[in-house]
Amino acid sequence: MVDIAVILGSESDRDVAEKAIEVLAQNGVSFEVRVLSAHRNPKELEEYIASTDAKVFIGIAGLSAHLPGFIASRTDKPVIGVPVSVKLGGLDALLSMVQMPSGVPVACVGIDNAKNAAHLALRILKLSRREEGIEK
Repeated sequence: MVDIAVILGSESDRDVAEKAIEVLAQNGVSFEVRVLSAHRNPKELEEYIASTDAKVFIGIAGLSAHLPGFIASRTDKPVIGVPVSVKLGGLDALLSMVQMPSGVPVACVGIDNAKNAAHLALRILKLSRREEGIEK
């Protein structure tokens, strides 16, 4: 069973993702990391979203940054977006994540701030565990 799924839109986002991975590892939660692009392999990404038992998703992407929105449109689980500073200082990615249509929510942290995404995912996980009567 996996608590948190960290999905990168591209291998070039790995440096940013490592910051989230470090926080998750330090906190002893189960997680997995996948590189799945909403543009290059949407069917594989869709299959992964449908099949994983992750409780929270972290989507890390730059440029058009469609990844977190793609994930959020295919699950009712929490999705946290991490915009990556590839072009325009990351503002293009940030704006594409925070301007989701009604009914397709994506929580969004600061540009390149995967640490905060991990901390937010941990807080969400903690809430769900309280509801289940599990204190950890």
